[in-house]
Amino acid sequence: MNVLRLLIAGVLCASAGVSAAADLRLGYVSTERVYREAKEAVTAQKRLESEFSAREKDLAAIAKRARDIQTQLETGKLSDGERKQKERDLLAIDRDFQPRQRDFRQELSQRRLEEFAVIQDHANKVIRDIAKSERFDLILQDVVYVDPRFDITERVLKALDE
Repeated sequence: MNVLRLLIAGVLCASAGVSAAADLRLGYVSTERVYREAKEAVTAQKRLESEFSAREKDLAAIAKRARDIQTQLETGKLSDGERKQKERDLLAIDRDFQPRQRDFRQELSQRRLEEFAVIQDHANKVIRDIAKSERFDLILQDVVYVDPRFDITERVLKALDE
């Protein structure tokens, strides 16, 4: 008798869970799209590009100079004295280039994190506002697969760009 009561209670709980799940309102936001398409993100990317473009060009020029020297060394048309000088030049360029490139990457990465943290905070606020105003129960970000009918990214982008 007790087993029958437990079984009935389990069936009732399961059916209540299915009913509640049917009323669940879900949404999905593609953070990748937000970071790529929102006006704030585009502006931040342009700001980073302008801030770091001169240093990037300098590094590219140094790398080209090193490649040119390497090509000269590989041709084998240099005298021993010229070869040794080119090898020393290449080593000097490499010693200068490596730390500058590492610093550049670290600073760019840090600035990108700073810029996009502001965008993420703003996007999260917009997502919460949409969730409250449109009565979503759950909004997900960064999932492996989602049915397009749950995608509210376009609404978030519009709200961000207002």
